[in-house]
Amino acid sequence: MTVEKVDVTVADFDAHFDRLFAAGEDVEDGGKGKVKLLLFLADRDASSNQTWCPDCNVAEPVIYDKVEAAAKEKEKDVVLLRAYVGDKPTWRDPAHPWRVDPRFKLTGVPTLIRWENGAAAARLGDDEAHLADKVDTVLNASN
Repeated sequence: MTVEKVDVTVADFDAHFDRLFAAGEDVEDGGKGKVKLLLFLADRDASSNQTWCPDCNVAEPVIYDKVEAAAKEKEKDVVLLRAYVGDKPTWRDPAHPWRVDPRFKLTGVPTLIRWENGAAAARLGDDEAHLADKVDTVLNASN
């Protein structure tokens, strides 16, 4: 099956989130719809293609490998909404929109969230996002 990666920023997040993660879609098709994942990441440096966040640079390849493998194994399509939090000063602001949003309550990046039925079904924070077995747990949170 396929993995659709959609990149967003704070500015265009709501439009993409509402379109891709609409509540009720999971229920209407008996839960056989797409696996919906949110991955909050630090912005990339265009010259190096690395983020300012070392944890993101380590976790991303692990997450992508596991997501691709799960899509094939489960024979389900996956939508991965990659939400870029901004540069380091923007992210450090305690009033950052995703820090204060009650749906996400982010405290660090990277953060991986499996979204089902209009809410977070599983979550993996910055301290564990690089661990393959923990990523598997999030991906297998519901079938």
